[in-house]
Amino acid sequence: MPTIEVEQVSKKYTITHKKNGYLTLRDTIAEIAQKPFQKDKAKEDFWALKNISFSVEEGEAVGIIGSNGAGKSTLLKILSQITYPTTGKIILKGKVSSLLEVGTGFNQELTGRENIFLNGAILGMTKKEISAKFDDIVEFAGIEKFLDTPVKHYSSGMYVRLAFAVAAHLETDILLVDEVLAVGDYEFQKKCLEKMCEVRKRGEITILFVSHNLGAIQSLCHKCILLENGNLKNIGEPKIIVREYLNKNFNIAQSLNLRDIPRPEGLGEKIKISNCTLFNQTQQKTQTFLFGEQFSVEIEAIAQSDQYKLSLGLRIETNDGIMITGPLSQDSNVFFECRKDSHLRVRATFQSFILIPGYYWITLSIRQQGTIIDQIVCARNFTVSSGIYGNIKYHSGTWGYVYTSPLWQTV
Repeated sequence: MPTIEVEQVSKKYTITHKKNGYLTLRDTIAEIAQKPFQKDKAKEDFWALKNISFSVEEGEAVGIIGSNGAGKSTLLKILSQITYPTTGKIILKGKVSSLLEVGTGFNQELTGRENIFLNGAILGMTKKEISAKFDDIVEFAGIEKFLDTPVKHYSSGMYVRLAFAVAAHLETDILLVDEVLAVGDYEFQKKCLEKMCEVRKRGEITILFVSHNLGAIQSLCHKCILLENGNLKNIGEPKIIVREYLNKNFNIAQSLNLRDIPRPEGLGEKIKISNCTLFNQTQQKTQTFLFGEQFSVEIEAIAQSDQYKLSLGLRIETNDGIMITGPLSQDSNVFFECRKDSHLRVRATFQSFILIPGYYWITLSIRQQGTIIDQIVCARNFTVSSGIYGNIKYHSGTWGYVYTSPLWQTV
């Protein structure tokens, strides 16, 4: 029996366009006098969702993917009943807990301790039931020292840790999770995904998960929804839907202005990734490399304030969302700094990392003291062709994803 039913849901927003420049009193009076006789051209309707229909069975985990502006967050807000559909209806069976933007779900004036009990009460739990889960929530969030501090003083990472711990441990039937997890550090993201996998296997909670982490979507979810410009383009097996999404967006990624890409709240506020360029062994800009060819990835960022002890990260994934490698500069004890309004330019060169022919995606991140402060998932993509570089000959289907050449000798 479906726990979630979405029937012909559409959501319309009215966008107001303000006139540029300064208006005199005479202009304002003239505009008011003419208004009854004119259609208001300063406003337009924007449909964030258009006739969306699907259902989710009890205990099922469903991923939602799509480009920025596709309608993913709007859909979760409707299911969380933060906003309501313009047309259509939703049917939710059971208690709903949601983890959306940083700042939603908690009373900013209350402490972490008080917010845990408040959220439990909202879900209809007694004080005794909440107390039984309390220690697990605190241990999972790892914020014992700040438990009696008002959450308005929490960092975005602390806020997300507590918010997820509350959402995942309190008794709920439906868990809605947006891309907000991107704010946390890598270890906590991994911990969250493991927790969701745990409850998914037990079939205790129905999960809707919005993420740009396509590998997580494939490992966690039973099925996947692809949204595009407010429309439901496809729904089905995660691996198939992810491949459809990546194939469609492969060429688009090269023209993206990384600085202007919308970020989840908490990312890009201190320093923002602005560009990414790939170079081949002869230092030419390209998105296509020969099999066996050395390549470099150059990352540019601009700081909103003075920043120190920055660590840059790269994650390379296959077209199916399978992670191949994820080096961090901090692992090599390499850190960077950048002054306010200055540009940071860093180049990472892969000298002996030989990918097999195929399509690949690069995710970029900047960390500070272990916390991700900016990240762009699938920022750029590239192709490794089957052409021969050097003396290595490619043999299809025998090497996995990375070619290695050990020293062979009799002993």
